[in-house]
Amino acid sequence: MEVLRRSSVFAAEVLDVFDRSLTEKELVSQSKALCRDYILSRLHQNGLGWSKAELHLSPSKAALADVSLVLLCLGDELECIHPSLYRNVARQLSISVAMENVVPDAFIGVATEIFSTGVTWGKVVSMYAVAGALAVDCVRQGHPTTVHILVDSLGQFVRKFLVPWLKRRGGWAEITKCVLKKDVAPEQRWLSSVIESLKYFLTTLYVYVMKEP
Repeated sequence: MEVLRRSSVFAAEVLDVFDRSLTEKELVSQSKALCRDYILSRLHQNGLGWSKAELHLSPSKAALADVSLVLLCLGDELECIHPSLYRNVARQLSISVAMENVVPDAFIGVATEIFSTGVTWGKVVSMYAVAGALAVDCVRQGHPTTVHILVDSLGQFVRKFLVPWLKRRGGWAEITKCVLKKDVAPEQRWLSSVIESLKYFLTTLYVYVMKEP
């Protein structure tokens, strides 16, 4: 019995060490850094040049830089398939970016709906695309400080809903497996499913976000 007890304790300790290999704090910090990268890319694409300093972006580690590149590539493809979904998102949601508290609430509402039926990498990319589009709306309309609030909101969402999922996959590095050089059909399938879902989300979300508690 004592041997069994010691064995169980040892197993629990091993699992605990494994679980700590990627901490919640690290995953949230990485998620926010990736969001800043994504937003910076989208701002530059739209001629809204910001420096990394303005986004308080610390230099990414090599591994995270690779993940950021893949995330941006997948985002490019997602946005190219149906660009209207990721342009003028604030207008589609009927919200004013002048109200700082409304933008993060709307983003959290969209993210919650996106993941309401489960988590996939395709949905994760979609969440970043929405964040990037909202950041463009904020800067274009003269409210750049809201971008920082948006990044923090994404971090809060990841902490609350996505950290366990990311841990089970060993962190962000797994997203690099979504890039297929020869057969892109699987990637196109998840992109298509995300687009169909997001069409519904953007047409119905304003009522969901702004309804009385």
